[in-house]
Amino acid sequence: MPEEKKKNADHLIDLDAMRLEEIQSILETARIIKKNPGYYSDSCHGKILATLFYEPSTRTQMSFQAAMMRLGGRVIGFGDPGNSSVSKGESLKDTIRVVSNYADIIALRHPMEGAAKAASMFSKCPVINAGDGGHLHPTQTLTDLATLHEVKGRLSGLKVGLCGDLKNGRTVHSLIKTLCREPNNSFVLISTKALTVPAYIKNVLEQNNCETIESDSLIDHIGELDVLYMTRIQKERFDSEVEYRRQKGVFVLDAEKLRHAKSELRVLHPLPRLDEIDYEADDDPRTVYFEQTEYGMYVRMALILHMLDGFKTQMIRPESNSMKNCGNPDCVTNTEPYLPRLFTQENMNICDYCDHETK
Repeated sequence: MPEEKKKNADHLIDLDAMRLEEIQSILETARIIKKNPGYYSDSCHGKILATLFYEPSTRTQMSFQAAMMRLGGRVIGFGDPGNSSVSKGESLKDTIRVVSNYADIIALRHPMEGAAKAASMFSKCPVINAGDGGHLHPTQTLTDLATLHEVKGRLSGLKVGLCGDLKNGRTVHSLIKTLCREPNNSFVLISTKALTVPAYIKNVLEQNNCETIESDSLIDHIGELDVLYMTRIQKERFDSEVEYRRQKGVFVLDAEKLRHAKSELRVLHPLPRLDEIDYEADDDPRTVYFEQTEYGMYVRMALILHMLDGFKTQMIRPESNSMKNCGNPDCVTNTEPYLPRLFTQENMNICDYCDHETK
């Protein structure tokens, strides 16, 4: 499928809005920063990053903070909405309108799907999606791409296995959508039937003619993979403890399974992990998830520089193009009722915030 021409993105909500050349430029800048970090130590002097994290985070929040500080900038924000006016019932719109008066760029993590897109409508500065519910996580995907390029030397011609919670795994969704745009990649989706990828991701795979296998067995496929992307079963996305325990512990990567894998395999994980990767695997040279976290800092440094370059202050608030509501209970439109009802022009049944299809 030929690469569609896209304009440079003012906000980073979904990597789909970026041209491949734009993504490659960010990755190349990250590689240069990694080799020459001191050269960029004053690049963001006088700039302020706001990290607004409505959900717990270690790596994403701290890597954004470290990235801005290594660029010579400063950081404001919160890591617990209970310590902000959100606890008093302040809307996302009001929070963003206020904070964008103080900051030059915002990194937002939110439990509701589509929250970053909603925030971008009211912000006077660039908004970066640092994870919106179980929907997307584009900066983790940039981290994954930087890691793959470093450890595999390419982003194409890869057989990629993704294992675990593929339904709620926003990192999985973003990675699949982006790797589909690179030539000759194929995918093995390893999960229980209850945790398979959502319909909109299957549609992306089909539209890009990507060879795809769905399986419930890691051992059956590990020997054929170039990349294995492990994910945890996300307790916070389940409606009940019973259902979570039913899915927990089904897939575990250990030394025994790694004996069946190619020497060229590389194992990634967005972290945190629980029991899906045995600690004994950490010493295997094929596991690179801790190196992955370092690449995440450099790629976020590159992204901040990219987003601050040439941003035009404009708040685009489109009118509703439908009277109906999104049927996804986790969509941001359910908690922020002032938002316009937006459905994609290609399919008026698909919510433009969360990609959920409403029949």
